[in-house]
Amino acid sequence: MSDTATKPAASAAALLTADDVRAAAARISGHVVRTPTLYSRTLSAITGADIWLKFENLQFTAAYKERGALNAMLLLGAERCNRGVIAASAGNHAQGLSYHGSRMGVPVTIVMPRTTPTVKVMQTEAVGGTVVLEGESFDEARDHAIKLADELGLTIVHPFDDPHVAAGQGTVALEMLEDVPEIDTLAIPVGGGGLASGMGVAARAIRPDVRLIGVEAELFPSMYNLLKGTDLPIGGDTLAEGIAVKEPGEFTSQVLRELLDDFVLVSESELESALALLLQIEKTVVEGAGAAGLAAVMAHRHLFAGRKVGIVLTGGNIDTRLLANVLLRDLARSGRLARLRLTLQDRPGALFKVMQEFNAHQINIIEIWHQRIFTHLPAKGLITDIECEARDKEQLDALVAALRAKGYDVSQVELN
Repeated sequence: MSDTATKPAASAAALLTADDVRAAAARISGHVVRTPTLYSRTLSAITGADIWLKFENLQFTAAYKERGALNAMLLLGAERCNRGVIAASAGNHAQGLSYHGSRMGVPVTIVMPRTTPTVKVMQTEAVGGTVVLEGESFDEARDHAIKLADELGLTIVHPFDDPHVAAGQGTVALEMLEDVPEIDTLAIPVGGGGLASGMGVAARAIRPDVRLIGVEAELFPSMYNLLKGTDLPIGGDTLAEGIAVKEPGEFTSQVLRELLDDFVLVSESELESALALLLQIEKTVVEGAGAAGLAAVMAHRHLFAGRKVGIVLTGGNIDTRLLANVLLRDLARSGRLARLRLTLQDRPGALFKVMQEFNAHQINIIEIWHQRIFTHLPAKGLITDIECEARDKEQLDALVAALRAKGYDVSQVELN
């Protein structure tokens, strides 16, 4: 990364140009949703920056990936279109490629690991893709896709490491800066680097002084390691699976090395908080990767304070059970939901006295668990876990203080 990064170096400019992105915009116009870029008064007040959100979760397949997939297919030519395309993907690229391939009459094959959740297989098939399950990991699925492409004469459409795909993704920035020319900073999620490459090239051509900040999940700092020269561990069960890439793109890394002004990492708790905040304040559902831009602004405020920041909500494909877990965990972190653990004597009236304290503090009890056998306590003792709902952390702290004042051994079960 350069210090000033006011323009791409010749090497990067040769790989992808603003004209490539403009041509992609004309090519895909009318076939993807021109999503809105809206100002968030509340998020601006919270973060200390002027926040504009680009709602790419409103695309038909609920993700920006449609743009690059469509642009790449439109440039194939009749012969390769007739033979068909193939990709290894278990996410949004699979659905974007399948949807637009079906609409254009291009056969699309998607290779997914056998471990892929059934719902993702069904979603891809529902929009026209033919799914092949092969391998136990993404790498094995990718190798099989390459083999099938050679055997069947199919064209591989890479999810990110392709200039045509990156040019299509860059149309996001064209629309943002056309709608809100005063945006001076972009917080862009980075996985393989296709979105950041396309957006960065387009934005820098329109506004040479625009500040470009890449964002990766702490568990998958692959591009961060490459560009920063670090050796942070890569792997884990991240909420932001859409940017969980072990090997960043070869082409995209060359472009981003010249473009990005800074690069930051966000933790799992920061991703969870940003996702919950977007649902609570903006009433919009995003997946983990879609919350990465806001998570970066919240976690690294010194980089964004006082600036006019554009954030892309890259996608909204999240499992409903996972979404519920994230929201409940956010309530726990904010002190509105808690599990208190008390040591009691196993005799009549012991629990009733505790309930009187909950009633006096107007805290709602959701569930109660007793543990008499597997404890270190004497036979006449028991451990009681009480899950409860409070108005805020202050109300909960007052209850805990009152219980301790009456001699109860009470602790709060903490989240990681």
